[in-house]
Amino acid sequence: MTNIHGAIPDTISLIGMPGAGKSTVGILLAKLGGLRFADTDLDIQVREQATLQEILERDGHLRLRAIEEEVLLEIPLEQTVVSTGGSVVYSERAMARLRAAGPTVYLQTDLATLEQRVAAAPPRGIASSMAQSYAEVFAERTPLYRRFADLTIDTAGKTPDALAAEILLQLGTRH
Repeated sequence: MTNIHGAIPDTISLIGMPGAGKSTVGILLAKLGGLRFADTDLDIQVREQATLQEILERDGHLRLRAIEEEVLLEIPLEQTVVSTGGSVVYSERAMARLRAAGPTVYLQTDLATLEQRVAAAPPRGIASSMAQSYAEVFAERTPLYRRFADLTIDTAGKTPDALAAEILLQLGTRH
């Protein structure tokens, strides 16, 4: 597939912390790249008929992670930008499938920005132990995001449109 940015991958997966902008950037990236958009958090909610927060409260964070893995192993990935849940990196199987389909892009966002965004939003259903602070989850997941990322994009000071364009440009030159 080609567009004004050159050749781009058939499937692009976005990884990162809740609040990094995966859904917002993903929709724009899909439009720019002429790809479908899939938000696995929404797929989980539709499948379970509950919000992520409700699933967490009802079944716990480990069950939410298991459901996320099941969804990621089932959904079609072809010609899609996939916005993943922040805990996807705990699943080797899901990450192997995403990486086999195309590049994974880590939206790297600093902790202060993430905390501000998450605090301003309704409960996010973050799949982690209730005993962990957001900063502890950030510290635990960051090395995993880096490990699984084919491309890391620093989001600091960039609009979602600029981030989507940067991702396409960088992937187009690498593809």
